Amino acid sequence: MRQFDLAPLYRSTVGFDRLFSALDQFVSADAVPTYPPYNIERTGESAYRITVAVAGFTEADLTIEVKENALSLKGERKPDASRKVEVLHQGIAARGFERRFQLADYVQVTGAALENGLLHIDLVREIPEAKKPRQIQIATSAAAKAPVIEGQVQEAA
Repeated sequence: MRQFDLAPLYRSTVGFDRLFSALDQFVSADAVPTYPPYNIERTGESAYRITVAVAGFTEADLTIEVKENALSLKGERKPDASRKVEVLHQGIAARGFERRFQLADYVQVTGAALENGLLHIDLVREIPEAKKPRQIQIATSAAAKAPVIEGQVQEAA
């Protein structure tokens, strides 16, 4: 795969650091971990679900953390000293992992559940009222005494 150097773009732009970091991650896709496998599903108009296959892990072995716009999932199985068995073949992966997901703005984690070896993380995108689109009334020149952006005009009595 070709290597692209984005360093010249860093020198000539301001405020696009996150964009270039994302491009760097996409370009260097060779180092992307594939364990554990996961699905990202859309469950509603603004609702999403990440499903991660974590067979053999318990709730105590898993850690979910949200920091800024990043969701981090860590799994580490603690050895069970009480079990004295000899493993003849180990096909179920028991290695630790760390998986990160970049979340879009205003995406919140609403819950997580572990069932049948699958970890379900529910997400919802809630845009604040101040960021939602709004209608601006256009005043005619005859009725335009004061500019009105939003709301109702109250006349003085």
